[in-house]
Amino acid sequence: MPHSSHEGHDVIQLNNAKIAQKNFTVLNAVNLNIKRGRFCYLIGKTGSGKSSLLKTLYGHIPLSGGQGHVAGFNLENLRASDVPNLRRKLGIVFQDFQLLTDRSVEKNLRFVLEATGWNDKTKIDDRINEVLASVGMKSKKHKMPHELSGGEQQRIAIARALLNHPELILADEPTGNLDPETSNEIMTLLKQVAFENNSAVVMATHDYHMIQNFPGEAIRCEDGKVTVLNTMELFE
Repeated sequence: MPHSSHEGHDVIQLNNAKIAQKNFTVLNAVNLNIKRGRFCYLIGKTGSGKSSLLKTLYGHIPLSGGQGHVAGFNLENLRASDVPNLRRKLGIVFQDFQLLTDRSVEKNLRFVLEATGWNDKTKIDDRINEVLASVGMKSKKHKMPHELSGGEQQRIAIARALLNHPELILADEPTGNLDPETSNEIMTLLKQVAFENNSAVVMATHDYHMIQNFPGEAIRCEDGKVTVLNTMELFE
């Protein structure tokens, strides 16, 4: 296997990080190192800081203290103008899909590529076909979002997240609106595409059945602290 320049490279590095919202400290003394290729759940009760942690990782809320690097960007002095460049290196998948409802699947993906600096029409078309094939949705290219089921819309959202070859995929309750069978399909897909792309995945969830079906590592937010554990420890 060719030695990747990114092998062993921490895509997330937080050292003694403080995460606050509106002057209220949500998480303190956070230490977290995640390499490419790792799949981690982000767990914790509502209000425990999961969303705040994700928002810090994608540059939506600034780091309040300590040190942090995500995909090569320093969170301590991240300027507003850096945020789009940071997000180009990330894939973000939300619970409610967030597809643009007024345009087809293909045009949703084209919009993202053009907004992130792609301008070669052939390369754009090729990349759209590649990501749709990787999520089993090539035949739905010309459909409008409302013509798709929830599971299909989430597959498109994952395809969208993959467009710029992300080092890190952040998924916020991606199965929250889906039935158990569809949720399992989406989880299988997320794990597969992350492996194929050597992306790290941090997935917020409160679905413990999912964690039992797909064991792995978990980052737990609780009482203002973050701990990393093996998910098997949750069920002991």
